Amino acid sequence: MKVSELARQADVHPDTVRYYTREGLLCPDRDPDNGYHHYNDEDLRRLRFARKARQLGFSLSQIGAILGEADEHQSPCPLVRELFEQRLAAVEQELAELTRLRDRMRQALSAWQSMPDGSPDGHTICRLIEHWDDAQGGAA
Repeated sequence: MKVSELARQADVHPDTVRYYTREGLLCPDRDPDNGYHHYNDEDLRRLRFARKARQLGFSLSQIGAILGEADEHQSPCPLVRELFEQRLAAVEQELAELTRLRDRMRQALSAWQSMPDGSPDGHTICRLIEHWDDAQGGAA
């Protein structure tokens, strides 16, 4: 099947198929007459797998490693668990950092409601930002 057919069957954009091919996740045959890629059912299976793995947060390099294990007829499940645990820990850390940022933003917005607007005067650029930690008692 051609790029467009594969993309349609996997519910992805044709550029995704081309990119995954360049990255080595898909290994189509070449038509000797015109040089076009020809994809088969195995490519469709791999593309669907990669799409699901991306939805779970795996990177393309991780997906390549998982597919490589499977290509060697070794169970990639231990690798999947390890990579997923690492990614989950990183996501939880990012969420905690984003929660702290959201709290700071809410505090700043609340403090800024009572602060007057100011114009740059050679000593300040934006008083809201420059004096925000002052309004919070030094917490930044």
